[in-house]
Amino acid sequence: MLALAVLISLTGCASGRGGPVAYNPQNFGAPDVEAVAISTTEQRIGPLDKIKISVFNVDAMSGEYQVNSAGNFSYSLLGQVSAAGKTADELARILASRLNEKLYRNPQVAVAISAAAEQSVTVDGSVKSPGTFAIKGTTTLMRVVALASGMTDDANPSRVIVFRTVDGQKRAGAYDVQAIRRAQEPDPIVYGNDIVIVDGSRARRLFKELMSTVPLLGVLRPF
Repeated sequence: MLALAVLISLTGCASGRGGPVAYNPQNFGAPDVEAVAISTTEQRIGPLDKIKISVFNVDAMSGEYQVNSAGNFSYSLLGQVSAAGKTADELARILASRLNEKLYRNPQVAVAISAAAEQSVTVDGSVKSPGTFAIKGTTTLMRVVALASGMTDDANPSRVIVFRTVDGQKRAGAYDVQAIRRAQEPDPIVYGNDIVIVDGSRARRLFKELMSTVPLLGVLRPF
């Protein structure tokens, strides 16, 4: 009976917030390397991106590098360096610290994403044009919903769920787009390979398919 109650609460077309998926989850971080894409105002490095590294007065350590599919790149003296999921500034600080340990004293390092690889996100449920969309550059939940031509008349803007793989495990988080529109909550990052489903009468079947195998109380935990 408890399982049935949870499923009904999840799949019903509510008029506001609801369901067992937590809103604005604090532990809903970047996905696994293969799913990482470019984020919002702090653009993040993704697999197959090209990055430009400049070390002041050290030409041998400067140049353009290709991030591989695992999210790493080969860098002189340091070997394989993990780049995916980091901002350019974060990577610059890591490189400066490691170069300082190796040879150079207080090196001035700058990193920029010179070419971002294209990835995709799936948007379904109560949106006007559901489908899979290419994303490149900065991406947020509001922008992704707009890619699907916005919500339908029967949509519930207070309940939009994002499905994502983090540390090899499926996770989900709910967001209130109506509150985001009113600037009451921040517009969250959406990554490549995320699945975004807008609640509403058209979304009930999709929620059933995606959540029917989730253990009770397992949302936002591995499942």
